[in-house]
Amino acid sequence: MRGGREELAGLLGRAGLEIVGDWRVEEVLPPGAAWRRVVGFQAEPTVTVRSDRPDPVAELNRQWHRLASEAGILGGDDVFLVSVAGNWKREAAGFWARVRLTDDWDLAGVLGERPGQPEFVTLSADGQAMVAATTEEYDVWLITEDRIGARQDAAARAAADETPEEREAAWAALFRGPRPGEELLDAWARGLSLNPAAPADLRARLLERSPYVMYNPLPTEVVDAALAHPDWKFRRRMAESQSNISPEQWARTILGEREERHRWLLTLIAAERRAELDADTCRALAADPSPRVRSEAARLRCLPEDLSVTLAADPDGGVRSVACWDAWPHLDTPAREALLADPDDRVRAAALLLHHREHPMSRPVFEAQEVEDHALKTCRLDRDLAAHLVRHGEPARRRALAANPRLDPDLAALLAEDPDAGVRYEVSIRADLTEEQRARVRIDFDPAIHAHALDWVRDLHHDPAAMRRLAASAHPLVRRSVARARRLPPDVVERLARDEDRVVRLFLAESCDDAPGDMLLEVWQWWTGSLSHPDRPRGHPNFPRRGLLRYADDPDPRMRQLALDDPESTPDLVERHSRDGHADVRHRAAGDPRLSAAGAARLLDDPHGHIRVLAARHPRLPARLLTGLLRRLPEAEAAAHNPSLPVEVMRRMADAMELPDRSAPVTPRWLS
Repeated sequence: MRGGREELAGLLGRAGLEIVGDWRVEEVLPPGAAWRRVVGFQAEPTVTVRSDRPDPVAELNRQWHRLASEAGILGGDDVFLVSVAGNWKREAAGFWARVRLTDDWDLAGVLGERPGQPEFVTLSADGQAMVAATTEEYDVWLITEDRIGARQDAAARAAADETPEEREAAWAALFRGPRPGEELLDAWARGLSLNPAAPADLRARLLERSPYVMYNPLPTEVVDAALAHPDWKFRRRMAESQSNISPEQWARTILGEREERHRWLLTLIAAERRAELDADTCRALAADPSPRVRSEAARLRCLPEDLSVTLAADPDGGVRSVACWDAWPHLDTPAREALLADPDDRVRAAALLLHHREHPMSRPVFEAQEVEDHALKTCRLDRDLAAHLVRHGEPARRRALAANPRLDPDLAALLAEDPDAGVRYEVSIRADLTEEQRARVRIDFDPAIHAHALDWVRDLHHDPAAMRRLAASAHPLVRRSVARARRLPPDVVERLARDEDRVVRLFLAESCDDAPGDMLLEVWQWWTGSLSHPDRPRGHPNFPRRGLLRYADDPDPRMRQLALDDPESTPDLVERHSRDGHADVRHRAAGDPRLSAAGAARLLDDPHGHIRVLAARHPRLPARLLTGLLRRLPEAEAAAHNPSLPVEVMRRMADAMELPDRSAPVTPRWLS
């Protein structure tokens, strides 16, 4: 049976089970852990039903109902949890189906490969009792378990009681038996490549197994080999990801490509990454037979001025249209005039914009050349053209004009009263307005708007007087842009820390080294972090550490988890929080190095996958459990990330990844 919630819902419906509520992570034993209790060698049946009896389905349903009733799975509102074989691996992320029986239920006849061969687990809504059905060779077993929480605790304590000899034996046992499968070895490689305790030379050996290796600086000889790999996709991925590529390596890699498309893409990557190439390489790329390669060469940051000028006169119009932007300041008058009269529309359009950054554009030129609206943001305009557009231009043109820093103040003032809200907004963020003028512009500011800090405010971040003036602005985006400064005067910080716009306070927390602790604590209550500043506000140097113990029993789980950051917090509090009813608090405890071995072992069966991952990485995890995780998917990757793995064990894991025939490089599986 294939996975998927829709298919599972249909299957459960045919079995006479009504799904109750929405799919969610249930705060109980996860399905994967429940199934391991059923299929493990320790499992013993409570009831067996012969597969060859005349009425196995009816008898199995009757016995399941009796056992489920006795265990307390049925009763009250009769809602219970179910997981079906074939779906449980997908469900292992944390999803049980919450169901109740309908009048025509038939679990043994539907929840299996065929009627009378059931494979399912049912769990009480509180997670403390289980009745499962699994088909053996001649019998169907019904397996029951009660007091699941207490049994988890007992098993975790037993696993934590590990002697040094048992630990060594566990490591040795990891490598007994047949070679692990390729999927498992790939998972080992991904985990080891992120393991902070893995030596650099070992990580380099994992390059063909794990894409993560490419993102860390690699030794020169490893980069050389990777950039010479026979698989083009591998070479490209290396060029995109590796930070330690020298100019000589870029030269060998790009110029060594015979296929035009490969040279083009590698040159594009070098330009996007602002890579440093030597002059000879730039010269070779500027003379490449392919116009696409020459176009990307024109975008190279390191391109010498003379080559930029040469490419601006390239035979291909596409190359000229790209090259003229950087070449323009270095071109003489005849070369500029040639571009303005170029037969290629793209070149003329680019040259026109560049020309009118220095020379005003007249209305006849604007109308004759069909200049695009965005040009109105950057070009110098004749007074009569600007005045005409202010009064008669379409809204899009007026918005572009409002963003033009060269617009005369009186025309900007007219646009400040424009009937279009977008035009007025563009005026409101102009750099040449006083704050009094800005406050008079009527705007409808959406607090949820996503906007970058204003460039002109960023340029003033070093100026305390400007920051003081702009921090008092009536415009939220101006204040937000001030808050992005790394350092600010104390009075500015104090003002922004009390700003009514909470995004101002957030930006101050994310960007400013002077952000105050009380404000950081306030922001923490409602902000969980962004991709650009994932550790803020809690990772800010000014974030409070002392005095957080008072939140140990706070009703807000975000505040409760902070108690473990207090230097006076204890291992006992870590243990208590590892049993907290909220996943965020348990997650914080799972990453605490003071968590006991038993605590880490218990969290391996947490309902939430991200907590199980942290538990698998915990350095106190018993070796017997860690080696068990290393033998199964999907847990093996997190287990290989565990820093308590001995280096010699890591090396043996890497040895196991080597293919018997290494006479030639292979295409990495992750590129397939």
